[in-house]
Amino acid sequence: MQSETPKKIFSSLLVIILDVNPAQDTLLSGEIKLSSILSSVVAFANSHLMLRTHNKVAVLASDPNSCDFIYSDQDELDFKKKTVSSCKMGGSQYELFSHIDRSIKFNIVKFLKDAAEEPHMSRDTVFGASCAKALCYINRLQNNLFPGETMNSRILIISGCDNEGDKYIRCMNTFFTAQKQNVAIDVCSLTHDVTLLKQACYITEGSYFRMPKLEGLLLYLQWIFLTEPSSRKKLVIPLAPQLDFRPFCFCHGTLTAIGFVCSLCLTIYCKISPICTTCEAVFKVRSAIAVKPKKKKIKTTSVNN
Repeated sequence: MQSETPKKIFSSLLVIILDVNPAQDTLLSGEIKLSSILSSVVAFANSHLMLRTHNKVAVLASDPNSCDFIYSDQDELDFKKKTVSSCKMGGSQYELFSHIDRSIKFNIVKFLKDAAEEPHMSRDTVFGASCAKALCYINRLQNNLFPGETMNSRILIISGCDNEGDKYIRCMNTFFTAQKQNVAIDVCSLTHDVTLLKQACYITEGSYFRMPKLEGLLLYLQWIFLTEPSSRKKLVIPLAPQLDFRPFCFCHGTLTAIGFVCSLCLTIYCKISPICTTCEAVFKVRSAIAVKPKKKKIKTTSVNN
């Protein structure tokens, strides 16, 4: 008897990195609350799961000191163990969607309580560490796929912060790793135009969008980021903004076109420095050699006797 060929299963994994940095201008100004942003993220995650039966979603919270998953495949496994049938309804809502809502809200409160105990808080969210953790999660699920199953993976960053360039090398390493793994990075910026995240979208062929208004976050998420990157060419979506390829200097955190680069760790400075602040390498700075003026030759005239 001929063995039956396994059916091809197509799935899509969406990892959402939610910036919960309390120093965001959107939260400081009070224009929008974190609870409303979280509700839009939950509704958007549920919309992604409704597109295809085998779609998967994970949500990762990030702040200036740490990052951690507030919903992952482990939460989904716990849900399947508790429920007898995956089609069970909770009131007027699908039980899985209700479970995602409860899990995310419970874990985000726990994450914020742990973050409040940290002594130092800055304005720079750890995007590099968050993307690295998301890529490790994607790689693990890719290795656990069944025969005949294919999965497209992508990352969506939702942030309202303006990250500086002190972690530029870490972020760029994760961006190029995502490019190698064919993982697109999308960015939804709530307020600022972040050059570093623009470069992430350009490197990984993702989409970057800065919201003109904070109202209607769910509408913009479903309009631009719900479809796969390969299908967005057929849709009418905002064009990609102009990208500035200049790197950040590590001494002042500003964009620079001409600077000095450490030959060991590739740290960039806008001014010359004898000691690298990243790897503590010491360089010999050659001082300008004083040029001695040439002596003028005295012409001697011969006297004919």
